[in-house]
Amino acid sequence: MARFIRNFAEKAPALVSAAVTYTKPRLATFWYYAKVELVPPTPAEIPAAIQSVKKIIQSAKTGSFKQLTVKEAVLNSLVTTELRMWFYIGEIISKRGIVGYDV
Repeated sequence: MARFIRNFAEKAPALVSAAVTYTKPRLATFWYYAKVELVPPTPAEIPAAIQSVKKIIQSAKTGSFKQLTVKEAVLNSLVTTELRMWFYIGEIISKRGIVGYDV
């Protein structure tokens, strides 16, 4: 056991250095996109969002959503899935556990 601890103590700085080297560019990329994507909307963007919602409601009423391309339909499905997942994550955080959910 002592030999294991000694070997670990000798290799720990190299492991930490490798971990830092590996994670630094990935964290930089994450923070770059997080600053862009996770920013709340500005007051100037709110009217555009309202128009977008009105357009979606109108397309549901008229049935024009059936004329979407496959790419647009997949994109809309992914956005819907993302919104649902954020809702579930919020619920799990508020309940402080995953117990009670059909996951």
